[in-house]
Amino acid sequence: MLLVSEPVLGAEEKSALSDVVESGWITMGPRVRAFEEAFAAAHGLPDCVAVSSCTAALHLILLAAGIGPGDEVLVPSLTFAATANSVLYVGAKPVFVDIESLDVPLISPARAEELCNERTKAVILVHYAGALADAAPWRALAERYGLLLVEDSAHAVGVEGPGTIGDAAAFSFYGNKNMTTGEGGVVTARDPALLERVRLMRGHGMTSGTFARLNSRTPHYDVTMLGFNYRMDELRAAVGLVQLGHLPAWNATRRAFGRLYRRLIANACPDVRVPFSDEHACSHHIMPAILPAGVDRDRVIERLRDAGIQTTIHYPPVHSLTLYRERPDIGPLPVTEEFASRELTLPLHPRMTPADVEHVVEVLAAALRDQGAHPPQT
Repeated sequence: MLLVSEPVLGAEEKSALSDVVESGWITMGPRVRAFEEAFAAAHGLPDCVAVSSCTAALHLILLAAGIGPGDEVLVPSLTFAATANSVLYVGAKPVFVDIESLDVPLISPARAEELCNERTKAVILVHYAGALADAAPWRALAERYGLLLVEDSAHAVGVEGPGTIGDAAAFSFYGNKNMTTGEGGVVTARDPALLERVRLMRGHGMTSGTFARLNSRTPHYDVTMLGFNYRMDELRAAVGLVQLGHLPAWNATRRAFGRLYRRLIANACPDVRVPFSDEHACSHHIMPAILPAGVDRDRVIERLRDAGIQTTIHYPPVHSLTLYRERPDIGPLPVTEEFASRELTLPLHPRMTPADVEHVVEVLAAALRDQGAHPPQT
């Protein structure tokens, strides 16, 4: 089966894990700090805090910034549920915003401004597929309304720009991301004080961790705030350091395959739309394709699976999920709903070959022809 995503793991990661085991220290320690410094440097950022997941990162950002009950946070519905869930974690209300268009499936600044009121305190931008949101309109909107601007950069690891657009950013290293630690995430923030609050909150609000107390030769510590067990461990940090070293090459491969997909789809499947322009700054985390209107997507999925090709959907709109669809005051999101009903995610990862991309497009074209979609022009 050609998978939608597949991590690249091998001897280097095994060696790094073995070194941690042999060191005798597996909880948060020097490798976590080394990973934080390396990740920040690789993204042109002054510092970051490693945590247990991107979900934890989003939760901590909102909490550290003082977002809470009575506040509203603007979020896209075209995202993973964790984006909106993090708003619920702090007792605030997620307000769903439509995307710009089928070609630019990012949260719309214009629609976001229409939804702003005195309760609106923050907005979470999702860099869908790793394509970066345009900084200028969002910074202007945040300044006009005094909003906290948060980047959900789960898809955008390794591309220049995330962490510099908003006030804070959350990254993911889940198993299907461009680099992985299995589970894990990172927080970056413009305000060093906010980042320091996040650093304390990830470890129960304790003024020192176990490794720090060992090296300072004192068992004493204080708890200065309500915190959580959101720490990264040495095992994940060791894998992350190896993965980070390969990330530029892996992202370059993804970019090359993305361009090949775009060219082949234009020739073989002219009715299929590929979001974003080829010039859009992007980490090419996933390969979304918009099927022609009226096509039975499930039949296409089945045809591809019969050919040994996995596909998936990014995403079922959050506002349509059981947890959210009963909530009041969810406005119409027509562009999000159309995009979500026609989107199909094709395989894209560094373990693929150009021949794999060609095979996917050939089978996709055949599946569409079976349903009467326009054949390629000759």
